[in-house]
Amino acid sequence: AVAGGTGVVGRYVVAALEADGHEAVVLSRSTGVDVAGGAGLAGALAGVGAVVDVLSVETTKRSVAEDFFTRTTLNLQAAERVSGVRHHVCLSIVGIDRVPFGYYQGKVAQEAAVIAGDLPWTILRATQFHEFAGQVLDRMSVGPVRAVPQMLSQPIAAREVGEALARLAVGPPAGRVPDLGGPRREQMVELARKVAHARGLRGTVVPLRVPGAAGRAMRDGTLCPDSDHPRGVQTFDDWLAAQHM
Repeated sequence: AVAGGTGVVGRYVVAALEADGHEAVVLSRSTGVDVAGGAGLAGALAGVGAVVDVLSVETTKRSVAEDFFTRTTLNLQAAERVSGVRHHVCLSIVGIDRVPFGYYQGKVAQEAAVIAGDLPWTILRATQFHEFAGQVLDRMSVGPVRAVPQMLSQPIAAREVGEALARLAVGPPAGRVPDLGGPRREQMVELARKVAHARGLRGTVVPLRVPGAAGRAMRDGTLCPDSDHPRGVQTFDDWLAAQHM
């Protein structure tokens, strides 16, 4: 089962599982399952062997993020115990324990809940998806000006993350596995400018210097893998070209 199976990465998890001959159950409100509230979970997990959690929430507030990720994780774990699920797989983000930013602190709380639970688990941390630059571009615009945080990232194709999660889900619980990053490091502002050009957007993309420790961590590469790690293949430029063919 895939919690968030209709989202940016979740749909690729579902596609990869089905391509490999598995039956993938999508856990989302559109399929009648409210993971945050718990409604429909027990019935949806009947006969399920593994759950992949790729849920997300749009917030920068620590309290909101911690509540969402902790609550959804605990709800999933409770339903998994009842249904006999044998493997809980969680997608997380590279570097989150070193960046004091609200959303990332919520993901740290999620990881803690997974580890503290009594179900076998696997956690995969990945870098930002190629889609992230466009998402930031859409969220932070005032008239013709679009502000993008200064961030050094190592973006990866959401498809490749989804495929990695699918492989982990059908394997044995592995604990914290090596971080997954993209093929090369990139400046987020430059990626956003490329997206704006590809979309034919008018206006100016300007760098936004996020203050404090969180901003410094975003700029200095803390959100990139800091050791040998598996790497995706598709570059941002190749991905963007494929989106606008």
